[in-house]
Amino acid sequence: MEFPIYTSVHLVKGEDLNHHGTLYAGRTAEWFVESGFIAAASMTKPENIVCLRIHGMTFKRPIHKGDLPTFTSRVVLTGDTKIVSYIEVSVRGKVVVNGFITFIHVDAEGKPLPHGLNFVPQSEEEKTLNVEAQSLN
Repeated sequence: MEFPIYTSVHLVKGEDLNHHGTLYAGRTAEWFVESGFIAAASMTKPENIVCLRIHGMTFKRPIHKGDLPTFTSRVVLTGDTKIVSYIEVSVRGKVVVNGFITFIHVDAEGKPLPHGLNFVPQSEEEKTLNVEAQSLN
């Protein structure tokens, strides 16, 4: 089974800004989770995916009004019920935010349900991200 890479782009508008005139962290988190969800949910039924934890959504520099941040996401680790996505946000080719999100595959009552996925890293980058994801709490 192939685990594809997904990309989405957002336009930073005035209503997305904080009191410093840069992209509000809350809006970034919304788009960040959405991006990670797309990668995880694309591998199974979206209604069976819930977010458990955001791991280190780390800002490397501010994002400004008019910027077009590109959110790139991919699954980098699977367990019996968990799916971990890695998300990287770039502006004009430079990484400005990155981190991981753990999602859980659940049944209609919200109880963990095995998903049957088995992510096997292929590239060196995938192997590095997989090892990093394994170390997350």
